[in-house]
Amino acid sequence: MLIVEKRKQISIRGIVGVENVAELKKGFNRHLHFTLVKDRNVATPRDYYFALAHTVRDHLVGRWIRTQQFYYETDPKRVYYLSLEFYMGRALQNTMVNLGLQNACDEAIYQLGLDMEDLEDMEEDAGLGNGGLGRLAACFLDSMATLGLAAYGYGIRYEYGIFNQRIKDGWQVEEADDWLRHGNPWEKARPEYMLPVHFYGRVEETEEGSKWVDTQVVLAMPFDTPIPGYMNNTVNTMRLWSARAPNDFNLRDFNVGDYIQAVLDRNLAENISRVLYPNDNFFEGKELRLKQEYFVVAATLQDVIRRFKTSKRNCSGPLSFDSFPDKVAIQLNDTHPAMAIPELMRIFVDIEKLDWDTAWDITKRTFAYTNHTVLPEALERWPVRLLETLLPRHLQIIYQINQIHLDVMSLFPGDLDRMRKMSLVEEYGEKKVNMAHLCIVGSHAVNGVAEIHSNIIKTDVFRDFSELEPEKFQNKTNGITPRRWLLLCNPGLADLIAEAIGEEYVKDLMQLQKLNELVDDDAFIRDISKVKQDNKLKFAQYLEREYQVKINPASVFDVHVKRIHEYKRQLLNCLHVITMYNRIRAKPTAPFVPRTVIIGGKAAPGYHMAKMIIKLITSVADVINNDPIVGNKLKVIYLENYRVTLAEKVIPATDLSEQISTAGTEASGTGNMKFMLNGALTIGTLDGANVEMAEEAGQENLFIFGMTVEEVAAMDQEGYDAMQYYKSIPELKQVIDQIKSGFFSPKQPELFHDITNMLFNHDRFKVFADYESYVKCQEKVSALYEDPKKWTQMVIKNIAAAGKFSSDRTIAEYATQIWGVEPTDLKIPPPSEPREAIEETARALRKI
Repeated sequence: MLIVEKRKQISIRGIVGVENVAELKKGFNRHLHFTLVKDRNVATPRDYYFALAHTVRDHLVGRWIRTQQFYYETDPKRVYYLSLEFYMGRALQNTMVNLGLQNACDEAIYQLGLDMEDLEDMEEDAGLGNGGLGRLAACFLDSMATLGLAAYGYGIRYEYGIFNQRIKDGWQVEEADDWLRHGNPWEKARPEYMLPVHFYGRVEETEEGSKWVDTQVVLAMPFDTPIPGYMNNTVNTMRLWSARAPNDFNLRDFNVGDYIQAVLDRNLAENISRVLYPNDNFFEGKELRLKQEYFVVAATLQDVIRRFKTSKRNCSGPLSFDSFPDKVAIQLNDTHPAMAIPELMRIFVDIEKLDWDTAWDITKRTFAYTNHTVLPEALERWPVRLLETLLPRHLQIIYQINQIHLDVMSLFPGDLDRMRKMSLVEEYGEKKVNMAHLCIVGSHAVNGVAEIHSNIIKTDVFRDFSELEPEKFQNKTNGITPRRWLLLCNPGLADLIAEAIGEEYVKDLMQLQKLNELVDDDAFIRDISKVKQDNKLKFAQYLEREYQVKINPASVFDVHVKRIHEYKRQLLNCLHVITMYNRIRAKPTAPFVPRTVIIGGKAAPGYHMAKMIIKLITSVADVINNDPIVGNKLKVIYLENYRVTLAEKVIPATDLSEQISTAGTEASGTGNMKFMLNGALTIGTLDGANVEMAEEAGQENLFIFGMTVEEVAAMDQEGYDAMQYYKSIPELKQVIDQIKSGFFSPKQPELFHDITNMLFNHDRFKVFADYESYVKCQEKVSALYEDPKKWTQMVIKNIAAAGKFSSDRTIAEYATQIWGVEPTDLKIPPPSEPREAIEETARALRKI
């Protein structure tokens, strides 16, 4: 009850009103009655969760309908965000926060004698993404709704999301994520908008033009999820497609008597939306993956064109596609939806009968492309033979686009090498289509996701394209939504900030700069420190409960959570952990600032080295956590099944955020921003958005170490000699010898030879080169932690500098500089007001 009383003073999560609470309780009991055939006394927590979810959803639906009516009346330019991943996490608490219902819901559930956290824990994470790219898409949807943009997210409704990770005997074991097994109260099936998607077949040349015939048809069934903006009555739509076989699928088999096979073959079609490929920064050229990529764009573009044709403007006058780019903006989230470019050309040329030049002009003005990685193994290159079989007409269109593109290359006469490098079709080895090149040529804007990353793609990865069309290349530094990543996950800090500077920062995060005035305020310093300590105590209890390891809550919570990948250098962190362990054992009575090192993340199931890294970390943890000499000075936890919901728990409790990728390899990162906003200090290289974080907060307020991008490039030129570092740094030699000799794997002394062999002979990410700098920087961390006031002052400076990293800022830049739309803080009239209110608001918007 105390929590509710405290929240009454702060309105960022809504007002506790008697009428609100009574209405919510009434709705809850109504839904519980409708969903249960049994007595309420035997209802399960899941029954209660569904009753609450449906009660909260009731408050969404009217606003959702009202938003679509408003868009029809105002006929704005619509933004379509195409992504193969949307890592949404849980919806209940986020919806309550954005609708301003959380305080009232907390009070209603309390009065009903239930525990809100227990109910929230019943919800499955919507884990339809691997990591940063999918979570970014989720943050962007939140910001687009909050900024009042007429925006839609389009993706795939995977039946199985990112796998559940179990750690058994220190090894990662994957289990299927059957996230829909209990149903999903947040989605609505829309069978009336089901659409056909074609595969295979052949191209027939006729007098009317090319025709794609004899195709296999799969149906795309849409499921809509409401995306509420923050306190503005806007509710946008995320539409995810599910594959369905048509009723006459393989009827030939049925006609010859093989009924069973005909039914079984339906599964081949429906497999398209069965499972998310669990790869992060790695291209897997499987036919099913290409089917997924085409499936989502083919269904989406039909939907986009249907909505364009049935808009108020086109219903009242003659249809013309000339206005298409003025009414439609499509953002490609990496190259996964790249087939949208030839697909839109196919629709315009083959179906709508536009001439090629007109269609190509409209297409280029419609699409924009975001690049998310510079790692060569992540860039998509589809074999021509596969495209020829699966999408023969699209391959023809790609060839035609490439020919026109190469004709432009006559600007560089005689430079055959440049033409070869810039071709959409790679001729050496197996013939392949370079999807990044297709995206660049077919878009009017190309952006990286942090300043340093955008510079790398302009001056290195896509240098030739940038020299040809420099105006096309932009930067859009990533951001995170402060609603989920502060209000929802860290209410204590959110309330403290609101009390200090007011509540407007939730929609204008730059207002956090006002906190700089409180850096020397002893009372505020104490309050910030207390919020962090409360979060640490709560998370320490969680860790002890889940991992049976006694945690010292006064220790530095040193956290490294992200996908497991060599470039993210969890290995470097592990080497430092062993170094600290060796120092404690060498001088057990020497002063030592206690550490709780928390590492978590999933490895792609086929990524051997990443799985070995997990096994090494868990083996090191077993030794350290059970060594009586170490005691509570050092503990190592491997967080099992890291996901959005677990991130919401660990990030508010973190003291030190590890962002230690080799300079030039992490495009941006967004975990770094979440930690910064929640009062953790960053130890990191000058890579990705770390660079801009250091600019905003002052480099002296981050722990920066290691080589720069330029120094890494110079080392690549000179050659990287790991053995030189091994021989010249005694502590490093000791650590590597321990791993190699089986100190951490006594029953299998050679278990980690693959890791040590990689580190010596083919370490692309130069772990040894940054080891010494990293260890010395960690010593600075420990020294500062011994001065709580100075530490907390640096924390306040970091929070105050986090404003730039709101996804609201990122989306506002996309809107004005790429999509040609303007954000608005105009509130859509709530459902309680008459329909005429929409027309009045529409008129007011037109005047603006």
